[in-house]
Order: sequence, then structure tokens, then C-alpha cells
Amino acid sequence: MRSGSSRKAVEGAMALLDAIAASGEPADRVRHAWMRDHHKQFDPAERAALIQLSEQVLRHRGQLDWWITRDKGGLTPDSRLRVCAFRILSTGAKAASQFPFFQSDEVKEAEFLRRLERHTLDHPDMPLTARLNIPDWILPHFKKRFGVDLELELTAMLRPAPLDVRINPLKTTRDAAAAALAAEELRSQPTPYSPLGLRLSPQAYVNNGQAYADGLIEPQDEGSQIAAQLADAANCKFVVDFCAGAGGKTLVLAAAMRNVGRLVAMDVSAGRLTQARLRLRRAGVHNAETRELDSKWIKRHSGQADRVLVDAPCTGTGTWRRKPDAKWRLTPKDLEELVPRQAEILDRAARLVKPQGRLIYVTCSVLREENDDQVAAFLKRHPDFKVMPVTEVWPQTIGGACPVPGPYLALSPARHGTDGFFAAILVRHA
Repeated sequence: MRSGSSRKAVEGAMALLDAIAASGEPADRVRHAWMRDHHKQFDPAERAALIQLSEQVLRHRGQLDWWITRDKGGLTPDSRLRVCAFRILSTGAKAASQFPFFQSDEVKEAEFLRRLERHTLDHPDMPLTARLNIPDWILPHFKKRFGVDLELELTAMLRPAPLDVRINPLKTTRDAAAAALAAEELRSQPTPYSPLGLRLSPQAYVNNGQAYADGLIEPQDEGSQIAAQLADAANCKFVVDFCAGAGGKTLVLAAAMRNVGRLVAMDVSAGRLTQARLRLRRAGVHNAETRELDSKWIKRHSGQADRVLVDAPCTGTGTWRRKPDAKWRLTPKDLEELVPRQAEILDRAARLVKPQGRLIYVTCSVLREENDDQVAAFLKRHPDFKVMPVTEVWPQTIGGACPVPGPYLALSPARHGTDGFFAAILVRHA
């Protein structure tokens, strides 16, 4: 974002950030609705500038709020102060160039902005949580997970994520999908690990293109692709996606099964399952059915499934490079409530797994409480299950060298260039 960006774009970023703050909904959802209602007010360059500026402010909110609240003027962080402070601290803009966004009687704000000149976003007095742009309460959890790599990993979460797409093997090959994207002037390259992935720039958008409409590709982070492929659903007769949501991983399972066998996508949300049906139809999937979570159905099919994939509801801490606003909505109570909920879901899903079948537990979290600790607790409750190291499954599902030592899949932005993903493969041995 250049310091010389138009006043209109800056005001647009402030208005968008106000809408995000007022909504309490995920920023990408609010942004989509806000741009739909306001896009005609801005030319393409202004739209790009205001989106970029708003995203940067969301990413660096911890640092910006530290500057604003440390000031003796008693200021309260809001969208105007955050945007103007970011422009001064990150681009070297002059304080005077920000004054048009304030009333003439807002003297404290003007004095604060002047004091920011010749400073940068970082400061020697800034505490670690502010510098890494995370809430104070979650720091011990990240230290437990990352140890000496803490700053490396959290700094990687501040960088915009690329757009990864998964090609649909039922309709195309990776080379053909790349060519289809190139015809839309979208450059891509193969993802480093997933054999089904293509990587585009963070600014790329594919959902209004022909390759997407034809079901050749689906946006999906490489980590998510890998976690679903590790289910090893090829040649399985009965597979259940227990927390299917809108069907992203269901599509991976269907492709692995080559449209053969029975695939059931389950979820508590009828709305998400409606989205899943649309995606399955576009992808040319014929062996999948959708079903709202049903205890009677689970009981009837107890001990019958070859594979049960549980993409559990979680804190989403692994996705913060894509959803920087999410970190400020997450609370200790959320984590406290999610862990027992995950355990309950695992217990229910485990009932479906047949002897020698597999339960694949997946989260997009990097917290040990939701991952390693959750699996350890499950194994204590279910001694008829044991861990199958991910290194045993990787060669036939992903191919190449496994980038993690196991026994679990634990991907992270800094080490692997993916979102933070966790997967455990649990085999029922009796």
C-alpha cells in the first residue's frame, strides 16, 4: 500500500474495517458482502488498494493497538487510527497527510500521529505478543507447540498465503488444469507435496473462471489436500466424511475412490450440506450422499466403515495467515469448550469404524490440546485403536519423501508453506 494511495481508497478501507468490527463475523464473509454492495463506488485500482490496506491492518492489529494504547493521550483503537498509524509506520507517510480523516477538534489524535513519524511498526519496548500480533492469552499454547520456532512460525502467519487449488482427477490432470488456468491468464505451479495441487499468487481468484465452473479445480490449501489424501480411500467400499461441512475433503475422498463404493458426507448443518451437494455435482461425483448427523444411522452402521474422516471443529489457529481477524475473536473459553466437543465427536465417529478400518482425525489447528493431547486421550478411552504412523501411509497416497517424522502429520506455514494442519491415522485392531 503506497503512502500516496487515494483518499477514497483509504476511506473505503476504514469503512470496510468498521463493518468487520461491527459484524463479529469472519472478515472474508463481511468483505464479500461489503464489496458486493459498494464495489461500484471504486475503480479497480481503488478496490485493490482498499482490500490490501484493510488486510494489512488486520494482520498487524497487535502492533498497531500497542502504539495506540501506549500513548498517554488515552486513545482507543478504532479503524481510523489503525489505518492512519499503519500508513505512517509501514510506508513513511507523513502525519499531516492523515489529518483529513479527522475533525479539526481531534487534537489528541493529530498529536499521536505526529509522534509516530520516523518510527516503524516494531519497537524495542513492544512485548512479544504485540510484536507477533497475537492475543496475550494464547502465547503459552504456541510456546508449547513451537518451542524455539515460535517467532519463526508466527512471523510466517503474518504473510499472505498463496491461493492453492486442488485439481479434480475425475475430470482432468494437473498439467491440463494448469493449462486451463493459463488460458484464463492465471499462472500456477505444482504444490511441493500434494500431487493434486497447484499454487497461485495470493491475489489470484478462480471462482468466477471457467476451470472452476467446469469442476476442474477447487480452492483448497495444500495442507488440507494432504490431510484428506492420507485417508487412503482408494479401493474402499464404505467411507464416511463425518464432519463434511461444505464438502472440500469429501471431494478428495470421492476422487480417490474413483466414483466407486459408497461415500457418505455427514454434518450437523443442512446449509453446509447443501453447498456440498452443489460442489459434488460440479465435480462429477456420483458415489456420494449427504446426510445430517443422525445417531440412529450411526448405530445402524456401527463397525461397517473402512474409513471415517473426522475434520473436527477447532480453533482454526492454523489458518491465521488467511484469516488474521480470527485470532482476535478466539477466546480461552472457545478452546475450553472445543476440546471436549472434539472428544465427543471422535467417540461417536469411532463407532462406525470396522475392525482393521481407520479413523482419520484432522484439525486446522496447531495447538497440542486439540491435536496430540486429544489423540492421546482418545487412545486411553479406546484401547482397541492404535496409531498408524503417517510415514507408513504417505508413500502410497502422496508419494515422495514425507516432510514430517511422524507419527502424526503436523504441517505449519514456516516449515512447509501450508496452513497449520494436523492429522492422526488411527487403526481399529479389534
